[in-house]
Amino acid sequence: MAEQSPSPLQLRLRTLALGALTLALYLLLFAYEDRVLAMAREGRWFFILPIAVAFLFSFFHGAFTSAFWEMFGVRAKNHAK
Repeated sequence: MAEQSPSPLQLRLRTLALGALTLALYLLLFAYEDRVLAMAREGRWFFILPIAVAFLFSFFHGAFTSAFWEMFGVRAKNHAK
């Protein structure tokens, strides 16, 4: 079954929302940078915090980038037939 493509307005809204979320994550990280690093240095299970933050950034920034390029009509080639 063919996948229905979203409308241009939906693409813009999704791109804007993901961009705002990514920006908010960056601002929060810079605002609480010292606290995050201090917790990671404490040991125990806090060493996972920077790893979790990296995964979070990777996911949302990747989703934003995908939506951004899709908004302009740039898509990967599909070789499957």
